[in-house]
Amino acid sequence: MEQLLNFINNHWDLFTALILILVLLFASTLVNAIRGIKQISPAEATHLINHKDALVLDVREDKEFAGGHIINSLHIPMAKVQDQLTKLSKHKSSPIIVSCRSGARSNSICGVLKKNGFENVANLKGGLIAWQNANMPINKK
Repeated sequence: MEQLLNFINNHWDLFTALILILVLLFASTLVNAIRGIKQISPAEATHLINHKDALVLDVREDKEFAGGHIINSLHIPMAKVQDQLTKLSKHKSSPIIVSCRSGARSNSICGVLKKNGFENVANLKGGLIAWQNANMPINKK
């Protein structure tokens, strides 16, 4: 313990950098936990789709969506989600899985949905990239 304290005292800048990096690594996980947004894997998403009739909301741009998307997903580009909340309102109590390319845009849309009273919202962790890496099917029509 004394060696650790000596190290921290002698290398406070390195120790501060370590603490900062750890805070940044866990900040998004902590924020999502506080906001009540679940991060789910492609396997968990498949289970929700097959057994809980979850809606998959794809928030990518039109061109990205046309390049391939999760089968039966509803496409509403990120910029238009706020305007389409009434269209989504019939799914307020149903599970909704929000997806994008990597999981970043969809995570922010999960926050928008939660603020507007959607009860069961989850972010597809890793987005469509993770979905494809897990060899899950996509639709290119």
